Amino acid sequence: MNGIKNVVYTNKGIRLLVKNQYTSNVESGSTRTEIKHWVELFFGVKVITMNSHRLPVKGRRMQPIMLFCKS
Repeated sequence: MNGIKNVVYTNKGIRLLVKNQYTSNVESGSTRTEIKHWVELFFGVKVITMNSHRLPVKGRRMQPIMLFCKS
């Protein structure tokens, strides 16, 4: 189970637990089929559907442009 890092405990995640839907963080290079396989092996369940998303890449911060005016 190297791919699944930890379970996400948020308000929405706790509401989904009542519906037997689980939320977890996984490694960034994992594919949907790998994640599905890990969950089926670890929990011994059949995965029907799965939602996933990728976090946006952190952008570079630009320094502010300094304008100097001569009078």
